[in-house]
Amino acid sequence: MAKKQVTWLSMMNSKRKLITISLILYDHMLATSVSLPVEMLRAGEAIAFQEDRSAPKLNIQMVAESNKAVSTRSLIKLIPDVDVEHATLPDYAFIPSLWRNPRPALSKNPKLIAWLNNIWQKGSTLIGGGTGVCFMAESGVLDRHSATTHWHYVDQFRRDYPRVELKPDFFITQSDRIYCAASLNALADIVVHIIFEIYGRNAAQHVERNFSHEIRKPYEQQRYLEGAVDRHPDELISQIQFWMRTNLNANLTMNQLAQQFGISQRTLTRRFKAANGINAVKFWQRQKIEMAKELLSSSNLSIQEISYQVGYQDQGQLTRLFKQELDLTPREYRATVRKKLFSSD
Repeated sequence: MAKKQVTWLSMMNSKRKLITISLILYDHMLATSVSLPVEMLRAGEAIAFQEDRSAPKLNIQMVAESNKAVSTRSLIKLIPDVDVEHATLPDYAFIPSLWRNPRPALSKNPKLIAWLNNIWQKGSTLIGGGTGVCFMAESGVLDRHSATTHWHYVDQFRRDYPRVELKPDFFITQSDRIYCAASLNALADIVVHIIFEIYGRNAAQHVERNFSHEIRKPYEQQRYLEGAVDRHPDELISQIQFWMRTNLNANLTMNQLAQQFGISQRTLTRRFKAANGINAVKFWQRQKIEMAKELLSSSNLSIQEISYQVGYQDQGQLTRLFKQELDLTPREYRATVRKKLFSSD
């Protein structure tokens, strides 16, 4: 009987899709920009596996220039699983941030930089955090793509990589299969999105509820939102999107908004959908929901007060949007994100 059970488990596991995650290591990196993605991804895997035994399995590998131990900023030494010459082609590769000027690290890791270009050309998705984005820029994969980086190195980045479309005002950028995060909090948002891509909405929302309230700074308005982060060339629509993000408490109709920018509602609707793949009303609603989520998790404002903050005079409007997008009421969301431990459900 035991032998049959082992055979059945082996057959079941062999049918599970394997997702390879590479975490790049180099000296003076921030250990949290490697440990956080791993912990979040493992949590997503566990949640998905509880619901579906055939859910994709994660194959996580630590990759470095050589097999030597890497010293992190926290003085924790990390030992690579494999060097770049023997690493498996990953589905996703995370490039961590550095505490100090990235130039010395770049000069010491030429094979790693070449490997990033190689795996991207072969279909891997790259995720860079803070100054770790410089590794992607150095490899050439960011040429003519949008990017962001840590605010302290914006001027240096512009001088070193003039062919990159740097957007320092954005916490997150996405272009093709390249994600850039300006901070650890922004990196966490990207990880949630990747969990959504691999395991679906339920796993992503579960991980976000159990991590985001502890690792995010309050009131950050710029989060990754499926449908693009201004990856389009329509400058007027970009201006309108920026206005939407910074005027979440406004209660304008689309016609009033269009008039404010000197175009017709029909033109706004057509150009916004063409640029973003999502209509303007839906985009603004999602921005408002994200701000409401921040206020619910980070403040003691009442639900009604939060509704006012995001432009809804009627608390019921906010509740209906939450139920539609998150399958939770605002009150239920607040109660969930304030739990400090994983729930057992």
